[in-house]
Amino acid sequence: MTLFKKYTIKWIVTVFAVTLFFGCESNFKEIQKINFSEFVPSSDADMVNLKYTDSGRITAVLVSSKMLDYASVDFPFTEFPKGIDVTLYDKKEKKTFIKSNYAISFKGTNIIDLQGKVKIFTEQGQILETEQLYFDQKNEWFFTERKFKFTDPKGVTNGQGIDFSKDFKVINSQKITGELETNE
Repeated sequence: MTLFKKYTIKWIVTVFAVTLFFGCESNFKEIQKINFSEFVPSSDADMVNLKYTDSGRITAVLVSSKMLDYASVDFPFTEFPKGIDVTLYDKKEKKTFIKSNYAISFKGTNIIDLQGKVKIFTEQGQILETEQLYFDQKNEWFFTERKFKFTDPKGVTNGQGIDFSKDFKVINSQKITGELETNE
């Protein structure tokens, strides 16, 4: 084979490879665009005032200045980026109030993640403050592993890690310090 034919074949193969390479790159970018889906809420609401009922009785009232609903994603959730103000009612119409700077509710688990200056207080004067708190809606149970401050008419307790019922009748806390008045 002559030297001229050898270089001509290498040149043709190189041109073909370069053409194929650049042709695949543009197809790859098109495929990326096809598989790309934007992560946007399916609904967006301002100044929300939701009332939850059970058998005609109001169980909760949620107020928020912004609500984003991501119902069409694989793991649907509702986000409250500007915080929430919630009033929970028990069967005897006693109220528990909840405030947080941010909240996200996961629809598949019925867990609400409250974040940023979370404050819960009751009509009886019990107050719990923490930076993050979870609420299990199904079991009506709050829990966190974060530091907390619990104020009660009997005294003030600080600690890290707590779980309790929405009416504060059952409280389990960990690593606590403070002074409490007891019946003993």
